[in-house]
Amino acid sequence: MQENYLAKWLNNELTEAELKEFKKTEAYATYKKILETSDGYKAPEFDMDKVWKTLEERRNVARPKVLTLSPFKTFLRIAAVVAVLLGGAYFYLNALDENITTEYAENKEVILPDTSRIILNADSRLSYDEKNWDSERNISLSGEAFFKVAKGKKFTVLTDQGTVSVLGTQFNVENRNGFFEVTCFEGLVSVTFNGEEIKLPAGNSFMAINGSIFKSIVPKNSSPSWVDKESTFKSIPLKYVFDEFQRQHDIRVEHNNIDTNQLFTGTFSNTDKDLALKSISVPLQIKFKLEGNKVLFYGESAP
Repeated sequence: MQENYLAKWLNNELTEAELKEFKKTEAYATYKKILETSDGYKAPEFDMDKVWKTLEERRNVARPKVLTLSPFKTFLRIAAVVAVLLGGAYFYLNALDENITTEYAENKEVILPDTSRIILNADSRLSYDEKNWDSERNISLSGEAFFKVAKGKKFTVLTDQGTVSVLGTQFNVENRNGFFEVTCFEGLVSVTFNGEEIKLPAGNSFMAINGSIFKSIVPKNSSPSWVDKESTFKSIPLKYVFDEFQRQHDIRVEHNNIDTNQLFTGTFSNTDKDLALKSISVPLQIKFKLEGNKVLFYGESAP
């Protein structure tokens, strides 16, 4: 890259050929991201023309010969822009949290700075402050994740429906629209929901569906079934089962003549869609029609 590409780019003076070459460089992506970030920052306003007029008057008093200042003036303008860009980059990088997301039919494993381990289920998002992790172990979660927390200071999972706090243990949190569930697999978990704190020992589950609270005993497994590529439900409204099938298989679910509030108990595969469809439809005595990336579940009397 020629040295004057940055200056010409900032002044919108690049030709199409030069811009094409500039975009191929590694520097272009960095400068572009910094420029976009810095849009929200505004440099102090001042009258540049007035300043230059004063400088020129002072130079005229000292020396009768007038010097051409345009190149130097352009340099200062570029320097001012670069300073703003670097300032914007500083604030951007220092405010940035770690953000991890998953798409439909995708799981991810995350290793935190203290070696705590998280497995993120499909269609989920978590974030945390890596720079301050040693002093504050806080995770923000939307979706579902399984946690294996290293012993240490209090570890907190924040959701829009409730808060989960531990010191070191293994637990699962699911936070979906209208559905909140915490299951403890090892140790002791503290769940705060609607201002009330509930202590959850290993082998117990706390669940809230549209604000209604349910507690249950769960099999003493070492992890939730979805980690092993299966989704398991016990007396869960069918609409949440359909939602989970859609997330795990990236197939849009539609239904006709079916009560989606009826309770479902069972398991379906997260890797074999045909087996999963049968695992849902057979126990409920409903039918399905799969067409491409869409499936229709329907009752016997539906057309």
